[in-house]
Amino acid sequence: MAAVTRRNILTDTTARDDYVRGVGLLKQEDSGTTTKQFGVPGPTAPLRTYDLFVVWHGRTMRTPVPPGGDPQTRNAAHRGPIFLPWHRVMLSFLEQNLQRVLNKPDFALPYWDWAADGDAGSPTTATVFTPAYLGGDGDPVSDGPFAFDPNDPNSFTVRIEAAGPTGMSFRQTSRGLRRSFAQPVPFGWPTLPTGADVKDALDYAPPAGSAAGDRYDTADFDVSSEGFRDRLEGWVPKDPLQPIHLHNQVHVWLGGDMGPSTSPNDPVFFLHHCNVDRIWQSWLHRYGTIYAPDMTAPAATLQGERIDDPIVSPLGASATPRSVLDVSALYSYDVLP
Repeated sequence: MAAVTRRNILTDTTARDDYVRGVGLLKQEDSGTTTKQFGVPGPTAPLRTYDLFVVWHGRTMRTPVPPGGDPQTRNAAHRGPIFLPWHRVMLSFLEQNLQRVLNKPDFALPYWDWAADGDAGSPTTATVFTPAYLGGDGDPVSDGPFAFDPNDPNSFTVRIEAAGPTGMSFRQTSRGLRRSFAQPVPFGWPTLPTGADVKDALDYAPPAGSAAGDRYDTADFDVSSEGFRDRLEGWVPKDPLQPIHLHNQVHVWLGGDMGPSTSPNDPVFFLHHCNVDRIWQSWLHRYGTIYAPDMTAPAATLQGERIDDPIVSPLGASATPRSVLDVSALYSYDVLP
């Protein structure tokens, strides 16, 4: 299959319409698995294919790295160097499933360039959140393709949500999608990242004489680490007046279902992460296929984060960070930041 080109959702209405239609199809499709198989409390119910991504993300957030550690310090998809490869694998599986249900092998995920909206003043009425695109905010969202209608079983319905005091367990539900844009601190964040913020992350250089991998990530490979990964994920630079940046900042600005571990409940999640992946792809073009840590790193502390450790998915064969550093045979982006 030829490589596809991922484009800005605002410039490709065909990709927009295909994405919306494909999400709807995956929301209705029985995955062949059940809530019981994935430890979701309540009566056994079929898991829809789209909701399997929600469960996968939530389960991964409570899977510690290394095994036996604290998932809120570092887990199998966040707070460490695996953040970018893991989400790249997830996006690829969603893209493949959308190609399948749409019967369009040339479909490519669109991205939302949130930095452009940040440069425009972070409007809550940005084009991407109009009814013709993803709809706006609300509890529940009441306009656009993902509006909830309790009388229509085919309307967009959240079925699995985060639960428990830390939001790391699941419960079944049946409700509309929730968004709460630009809420004040401490419940939200008033602005989106800007193009200058993206440029600062891309331009980061480690101290002279550092190892090549230090440009990507550094010991202790967590939220305190220097390097591009931690900047793009949004934990550094440490600033008491703005403790979150880039990726994290977008989640908090959007609020609602984009906040907890079940954030893929909101279809904007995948457009957001497609843009994160686009920024990483720009970094790879600049500096080469660099990753850290390598396999000399101790398994006792970094098993699951090293370059040849498996990224396991319930949706297909496992990958490794090394295997996703070059994706030119699969996809490219129309424009890199």
